[in-house]
Amino acid sequence: MALLALFCENVTPEYQPESVKQANQEYSGDFNGYADWFYKKTIFADQQLVLDFLAAFTAKKAKTILKDPACQLFMETSRIHVLQILPEYNKLNEDLRKLDRIYVKAQMEFQPDKVFYPDANSTLRVTYGKVKGYYPRDAAYFLPYSTLEGIIEKDNPEIYDYDVPEKLKELYRTRDYGRYGEDGKMHVCFIATNHTTGGNSGSPVINAEGHLIGVNFDRAWEGVMSDLMYNPEKCRNISLDIRFALFIIDKFAGAGHLLEEMKLVE
Repeated sequence: MALLALFCENVTPEYQPESVKQANQEYSGDFNGYADWFYKKTIFADQQLVLDFLAAFTAKKAKTILKDPACQLFMETSRIHVLQILPEYNKLNEDLRKLDRIYVKAQMEFQPDKVFYPDANSTLRVTYGKVKGYYPRDAAYFLPYSTLEGIIEKDNPEIYDYDVPEKLKELYRTRDYGRYGEDGKMHVCFIATNHTTGGNSGSPVINAEGHLIGVNFDRAWEGVMSDLMYNPEKCRNISLDIRFALFIIDKFAGAGHLLEEMKLVE
């Protein structure tokens, strides 16, 4: 309700969906009544209603969903976005890309001796750092690595993302880590001082000898602001340990034949 009120207050009418403009007029800017009506009418506020609709879906029923207020709001918003906003947005982005080249060229000519940091905008970005833990707060220290034990600790069959497969739990119970374990532990992820940004997920992590040791995919919570202010004490990127990836391929998935195509360095 609060967002719709702010939306109507700050967005000009030509960019407002018709259903929102009508609700604003009907309820005199108070969207509480509109919200009550909206949630009573839409099936998307009830998981079971949606599942029942899908289970008995027919071509004729496709028309009924178009009358759902949530679907109408989505379609109206999407239409405005595609027809009125995207064309101008894309044009401005294209102008910005052209101007950015001129801007960077001017900087390089103005400071010919300066080494400019790559910005990862359609360019190869290379960053370096060290595997290193950190202190997120007083009296607390995060180790530079996590292990399979942490995955088992979070096991919760009621939550999809935390429902650990039985086979993985069996491998943990028997400590059947093969050649991929270290001191009886199966390393999963590690953190390092590499300065990453949006778009770096999936990037290879290579050690000083040129060996692939991990795959970058995230940043530590205390360092998500590193695009704006890099704090070397807390900014850490998070990478999947390549040993865990190989362990999953070989011991868990039973696809050890794929490893025959790789040159493993131990």
